[in-house]
Amino acid sequence: MKSLGIAAIALLLAAPANGQTPTGSVWWPSEWGPEDQRGATNRITPDKVLEAVRLVREGRIYSLGRPYEAGMPVFGGRHFSLTIPGLPTGGPEGDNRIVWNDELVSGELGQVGTQFDGLGHVGTEVDGELIFYNGFKLSEFGGTYGLQKLGIEHAGPFLTRGVLLDVARFKGVERLAPGYVITVADLEGTLAAQGISIREGDALLVRTGHGQLWMRDNETYASSNPGPGITAIKWLAERRIVMTASDTPSTEAVPGEVPDRPFEGHQWLMNRSGIFNLENLDLEALAADRVYEFAFFFAPLPLRGATGSPGNPVAVR
Repeated sequence: MKSLGIAAIALLLAAPANGQTPTGSVWWPSEWGPEDQRGATNRITPDKVLEAVRLVREGRIYSLGRPYEAGMPVFGGRHFSLTIPGLPTGGPEGDNRIVWNDELVSGELGQVGTQFDGLGHVGTEVDGELIFYNGFKLSEFGGTYGLQKLGIEHAGPFLTRGVLLDVARFKGVERLAPGYVITVADLEGTLAAQGISIREGDALLVRTGHGQLWMRDNETYASSNPGPGITAIKWLAERRIVMTASDTPSTEAVPGEVPDRPFEGHQWLMNRSGIFNLENLDLEALAADRVYEFAFFFAPLPLRGATGSPGNPVAVR
């Protein structure tokens, strides 16, 4: 039997005596070792990248990100602001009389708009300690000016096979009702109807149609949303994917399958499985063309110590 390293033994000794947490059994150390900070990105092997590249047959690019702008839906008290400090910001200078404009952006940049949830975003309180992916304790890696572990810079870029599950089309509706809980049967039915399967290392995108409300009915968009329930989230995690993504603010259903366990899907994905999450995508063009399998690319900004990242994910067919 392979011997445990000192770090792994320390993690096990720090686990609850009964081996249980509020979200189930102890989930650490990670399958990639007790010091791992990359999570499911480890599944994007060279062979997986080549598999994704072979899916590009037409060279058509689909931009899946939303414009970052004032008035877009945001969670809670988060904010976003962009200003041009001076018109122009600089110049004229030189004989050529050059001028230029810069922008000043403020806000919770990694958690507004099209947002990428990193492994330092969500944790679980276990016996008074706040535990994140791989058993890391917030008391030991948290910092006012950035996390000392699990910062978004560890995620790296994603180039992998992407799969779109158009659950709204499968259910025969323009958009699923706010709060609708997508079941395993819904996911399996959608896969069968589209004639595709989920493979290890995939980025899994779920279309609910809820994204059509973006900047049209922000109140409804932000108040509640359809998405996979915790049972379906667990089923997806068992497929060993690297990422979930959707056209909603949370990917998982809100209020969810078990209303008094808010955002439990986030805990199961990030805490337990090291699987990343992308929210607030525009999937309408991809769905209209019925593009269900594609090369998926996303490069989070390597903001050292950040919990998430803005960006523009791309699908290429």
